[in-house]
Amino acid sequence: MLVWLLAILAVGSGAAGVVIYRKRLSARRAMLAQDAEESLRECREWRDEVAATVVQALADGRWISRDNVEALIDRRPRPSTSMRMLARIHGRGAEGRSLLDYLGTDLDQVAESTNRQILEEELVARKRFLDTIESQPLTDEQAAAVITFDNRVQVVAAAGSGKTSVMVARAAYAIERGIVPAHRILLLAFNKAAAAELQDRIETRLRAAGINADGVRADTFHAFGLRVIGRAEARKKRLAPWLEAGQDVEMIERIVDELRDSSEDFRYKWDIYRLLFSGRPNTPDGGTPDGYDAATATRGYRTFNGEIVKSEGERLIADFLFAAGINYRYEEPYCHDVADAEHSQYRPDFYYPDVEVWHEHWALDRHGNPPATFRGYAESMRWKQNLHRTHDTKLIETTWASIVDRTGFQALADDLKHHGLSIDWNPDRPAAGATPMKHKDLARLVRQFMAHVKSNSLTAEALEQRLKNASKEVPRYRAGLFLELYWAIHVEWQKRLAEADAIDFEDMIVTAAGHLESGKVDMGYDLVLVDEFQDASQARARLVKALVDKPNRHLLAVGDDWQSINRFAGADLSVMTAFNDSFGEGPTLRLEKSFRSTQTIIDTAADFVVKNPRQFKKQVRSSQPEDGPPASLVLVRNPYERATALAAVLDDLARRVRDGEIHPRAGQRVSVDVLGRYNFDKDLMPRKTPTELDVSFRTAHSSKGLEADYVILPNVTAGKLGFPSEIADDPVMALAMPEPDEYEHAEERRLMYVALTRARRHVTLISVRGQESAFVVELLRDGRLTRSPLSTAEAVETCPRCRRGTLTMRERRRDSKKFYGCTSFPSCGYTRNVDDAPF
Repeated sequence: MLVWLLAILAVGSGAAGVVIYRKRLSARRAMLAQDAEESLRECREWRDEVAATVVQALADGRWISRDNVEALIDRRPRPSTSMRMLARIHGRGAEGRSLLDYLGTDLDQVAESTNRQILEEELVARKRFLDTIESQPLTDEQAAAVITFDNRVQVVAAAGSGKTSVMVARAAYAIERGIVPAHRILLLAFNKAAAAELQDRIETRLRAAGINADGVRADTFHAFGLRVIGRAEARKKRLAPWLEAGQDVEMIERIVDELRDSSEDFRYKWDIYRLLFSGRPNTPDGGTPDGYDAATATRGYRTFNGEIVKSEGERLIADFLFAAGINYRYEEPYCHDVADAEHSQYRPDFYYPDVEVWHEHWALDRHGNPPATFRGYAESMRWKQNLHRTHDTKLIETTWASIVDRTGFQALADDLKHHGLSIDWNPDRPAAGATPMKHKDLARLVRQFMAHVKSNSLTAEALEQRLKNASKEVPRYRAGLFLELYWAIHVEWQKRLAEADAIDFEDMIVTAAGHLESGKVDMGYDLVLVDEFQDASQARARLVKALVDKPNRHLLAVGDDWQSINRFAGADLSVMTAFNDSFGEGPTLRLEKSFRSTQTIIDTAADFVVKNPRQFKKQVRSSQPEDGPPASLVLVRNPYERATALAAVLDDLARRVRDGEIHPRAGQRVSVDVLGRYNFDKDLMPRKTPTELDVSFRTAHSSKGLEADYVILPNVTAGKLGFPSEIADDPVMALAMPEPDEYEHAEERRLMYVALTRARRHVTLISVRGQESAFVVELLRDGRLTRSPLSTAEAVETCPRCRRGTLTMRERRRDSKKFYGCTSFPSCGYTRNVDDAPF
């Protein structure tokens, strides 16, 4: 009533005011009613569109994709206020409430339930296609991966689970169902052999199915990148000739030689890094002992000169002195007898007999502090410094901080010259002890670093920022030195590319991705299928994303994180583990039925690889009816017996074939793959192999994607060139590489998984007693290996302390008493008397 009176006062008193108010009220109500009706109409149309989408999808057997759902979400109307307020007034109350409720529909659930029904119906309706498109009928897992035609689909495929069959059938399904025409389908592989196999398989299987495959194309990433660049720039690029010949590391060496010849500064920095800084820890208490001095029963760090020193800092000094041609003695007793009740006779770190100068190297950081665990260190320093003052002996002092900052070496050289010593710098002086890093190895490190820098489009500024933000594991001073060397080489590399009017592998991908992202070119593919997705780099991920970054385009990425073994070449496992973050929402499917290996091999390999918690969990099942025997370990007495052992294993397999214990597959000989960690393992192969067997040697890396009846790993031993390889990545690689996997030997563990799962029937490992690799020790500890009767060495026991080595009998030099010691010595010093615990 109050509102009515105020309205009348506003327009005037009397009957005329009431009439005016009523007209205005009526007009307002009419406008609200019209607005409400318009809003109701929009809601009805949207509801009908959703319903029609579902009905049509079910009728056509066509997947409701993520793009379909997003389009419906984008068109979802917003109900007007008038619709909410006035629906009841116009008799639309029930319909209005119903429509308002429908607007809250979870379209993801609608699509999911509809697609589930489509999948079930398509499995039945397309059974003949699914059973015949490949040589063997597709499994339910494979068929689901073919039919699940969402915009972004990742398939996590176990070894031997038929991922290629999925890719072939997916392309065939898209063509046959009219989803994507053949000429708009692209398959991407990582090497020429894989691309050629995909192309041949597509053409052969689709032809057999009566499907026209004309236009379907399988390419390597690099070949496709060149096509993109040629289309975008109207000028085809060519690969640099030295890369075509596989001479990339050699080109880095040539560039380095020229830079060393033209610049004394570059030469010195290159030598300092190669000899002293590569792989060194970042703190004075870091590092792992790698040497043993039997005379003093001391574990420590072996120098180029051959002695064992007590710290990494002392090794840095000793190796510098060796390269500088300085005559020195390590821990020479002090020239005065200063032993007392609290101190043994003083032995300074270094002594220079030619000039009678002593040298102490202090484990101090840049703030002048020793490691917190070094108790009484400051007091010991003061005592030693006072001795030199008291006895008026000449003392040179260096600190860890100054040495790792490089400035300490120049200061040390100046001090030595001041005291009358001459510097005869020879970085290639033959070493009697530890082996200096080779020029080629440092060149290889630079090339690997370059691959990551280019793939991740990192600038000098970006790397400097990464260095500032780096964790303590990245040695900042030495990393800074490496970056100085790297950018000098990088500039020369790019100069040579320009002079040759050529391009390198990384620029092929990065440049192509840039053209696609900018819209300068559109290659027009609506379905992209990527093989071995676990090996994709960030650059490859950019290219793939740019290819499908338009509405109604489809990506199927197939990979196995358990087989990610190419991080050194730029692979970034996070491309797979964070698939949806990079490419958009979509289902992740699994292929967990293996058509290759026995269940025993599968379980052994799976349990081994998933020790790393970052790996996807899979429940892999074998299609074979029998579990098969466990893996065998042939243990020999010394490294020279490995070749004999390999020949014995091959001869034993051949005998069992002759005796009818082993039956070849129809029309084939029994196949055996001998898988080495390195190419030089091929030297263990016998000159002639048994005629009953088809024997091949491969490296474990090159075996991926292949299979054989039997697999033999001929050299599963410990050491830098063992399996696992103990050649650690230089810490500077962390600046350019993907986030590191902190699990020990993570990539080597995956490589072992690849090697194990190449076998259909059985795996044999050959190792040396006392040199068993950490992987052999672990497999023994887990009960996954049985000792082969072909072994010539006795059984082994795992070290109870480190659990990484085994116990082997040794003899003490001083009294010839026998004891058991850990094979991981000197990093593990566990010992046990023979009488205490006989084997």
